[in-house]
Amino acid sequence: MSSVPQARPSPEPLLAGFPPVSRETWKAQVETELKGAPFDKKMFSSTYEGITLQPIYRREDVAGLAHLDSLPGSAPFVRGSSASGVVGHAWEVSQEIAMPDAAGFNDAARSGLERGLTALNVVVDRATRNGADPDWAPEEEIGSGGLSVAYLGDVQTALRGIDLTKVPVYVRSGASGMPVASLLVSLARQRGIDLAKLRGCIEMDPLGVLAHEGRLAQSLDSAYREMAALTGWAASAAPGLQTICVHTRPWHEAGGNAVHELGFGLATALEYVRALTGRGLDFEVVAPRLRFAFTVGAQFFTEIAKLRAARMLWARLASVLGGTSAAQRTTLHVRTCLFNKTIYDPYVNMLRTTVEAFAGVLGGCDSLQVGAFDEVVRTPDAFSQRIARNQQLVLRDECQLTQVADPAGGSWYVEHLTAELASRAWAVFQEIEKRGGMAKALQAGWPQGEVAKVAEARLTNAARRRDSIIGTNAYANLAEKPLEVPALAADAQGFQRRRAREIAAARTAADDQQHRAVLARLAGVVGKQDAALFEACVAAVTDGATLGEVTRAVRIHDTPDAPVVPVCITRAAVGFERLRGAVEAWARKSGARPKIFLATMGPAKQHKARADFARGLLEVAGFEVVVPRGFATPDEAVAAAVESGAGAVCLCSTDDTYPALVPPLIQGLRAARPGLTVILAGYPPEQVEAHKAAGVDEFIHLRASAIEVLTAIAKRLGVTV
Repeated sequence: MSSVPQARPSPEPLLAGFPPVSRETWKAQVETELKGAPFDKKMFSSTYEGITLQPIYRREDVAGLAHLDSLPGSAPFVRGSSASGVVGHAWEVSQEIAMPDAAGFNDAARSGLERGLTALNVVVDRATRNGADPDWAPEEEIGSGGLSVAYLGDVQTALRGIDLTKVPVYVRSGASGMPVASLLVSLARQRGIDLAKLRGCIEMDPLGVLAHEGRLAQSLDSAYREMAALTGWAASAAPGLQTICVHTRPWHEAGGNAVHELGFGLATALEYVRALTGRGLDFEVVAPRLRFAFTVGAQFFTEIAKLRAARMLWARLASVLGGTSAAQRTTLHVRTCLFNKTIYDPYVNMLRTTVEAFAGVLGGCDSLQVGAFDEVVRTPDAFSQRIARNQQLVLRDECQLTQVADPAGGSWYVEHLTAELASRAWAVFQEIEKRGGMAKALQAGWPQGEVAKVAEARLTNAARRRDSIIGTNAYANLAEKPLEVPALAADAQGFQRRRAREIAAARTAADDQQHRAVLARLAGVVGKQDAALFEACVAAVTDGATLGEVTRAVRIHDTPDAPVVPVCITRAAVGFERLRGAVEAWARKSGARPKIFLATMGPAKQHKARADFARGLLEVAGFEVVVPRGFATPDEAVAAAVESGAGAVCLCSTDDTYPALVPPLIQGLRAARPGLTVILAGYPPEQVEAHKAAGVDEFIHLRASAIEVLTAIAKRLGVTV
């Protein structure tokens, strides 16, 4: 007779044998180590979202958060839209291909797909986004920022040899996507492709374009009409093709915070839902056609929490709108940002994008675009594109991030931050609702103003070096060789003229019968509505109509709305880059960098701290800094400074020694070199007026705006800034 197996007792938790430490006990220990420094000032920090970050998070910090009991693939989807997450199904590796001509785009796309890309991210030029053919558009819009597409032949060339049933295609089409989509669908039918196998998104986002550019080439009503037509058609004919994408990039790149991105993004999504349901589409049809594209920046944990909060917020909104579980799911595309990228020390950008990509993956992105390290300097080359692509592949294949669903889930810090961002973003969303929705809020300038406030704080902190930009406002490398930037102006002009000739020739090459057919097709576009409108556009481009001709037919009776104030897209490093560029231009003209001599007084312990600070600060502007060992007397310092030939001298010592050192040093310098600029490292308030009277021209110190004081010094040295 066999014995009945006995159930094993559950093992005790790993730390069960250790008594828990109370927060009060931990705080008392920290206060001992701080040696009198205030606990609240040293151990807490604030974010640009207005959130105070605690030094540690404990179980009680997440008590009562409803989403903690959820699982991946279940409402509110904070842990991911699918139950398995990225396990067995990694995010799509995409890459923007900034090639203006179709043949070059095709070469780059096929090369990328052979080397790790799993999706195509197509950015079209401004002329295409505005629905203008190259022979009609302003020259500066042709090839500007992306691929020039005007007729079916362009799409055939750009996507030659690419299997559209296996490769998702995401088209950044701007405010409208219907003319571009008609070219893509015409090509698919020409190839005999089952349209149900098409995947990707025609990323219509009129409010995003309006926020970024301040105006549209059409009215919002016209944009919504086209959005409804394409969305309704796709729901029945190409269900794998999304048609709406809410881009939060304008808010991020203008300096906004995570709450702005979430709140404004959610309000934009609701505006699109209302526009389409008001045109007869059911919410269950609209919701799966909509995706969000978030930009991620340097705040690692905030960005992870932002993406998790985005899914939570959409699920909440969709539920309020009566959506089913399927409608409450959303897809998230992530792109690394430009706001923190730099022209100087550009290889550091690789490190920045790696951290950002890591945050995007841990936050649960469905597709990811890693910007090339040189994208703020030039059109990314093959090397930089390969590095950017491989950053994703390393995260996917070497770091094994596809082996865990929601790797950030359960962290008390991340879960608390997720809930905090979601709560604050919902309040912003409600404020937009009070103002009549996103379109009216944009017209009144409210979102732009809110973002501008945060951007001002960011730029001020960068200027004061409270926020570090490595290689630009801190740890500048004067020995670096700048990236080579090809002289493309002549080539760009030649390309624009060639494209205009190509399209004009294509339009006139057809025989009379084909001309009549095209005109008939274009006439058939006028007055059509809903899915029939899109089918009429497809028929027109198939018979030879250009994108511009189709656009004119669709918008024949439309008038653009009044412009709004756009957000100000910028980068945190721009002010420093402009200053250093001016200094380097002066150096190229004169044959040497402006030189500043550090008059380091006394032994090293007396001057070293301020000498190190002064050198680090002055090199940020591109000045050559001469750092001697130290001087016993002002006369020795004066002799060495004059011999160096420097145009400025910076005195480095202590506040206690300055009253005795400053007058004789300046007297000696001005006697030998009357026009010499004198700088003092430090700012002792009770001594400032006396030092100014003695002849100190500028003060450098931690509280000063680095850009302002460095610009003032540069101007004194004859640099035009």
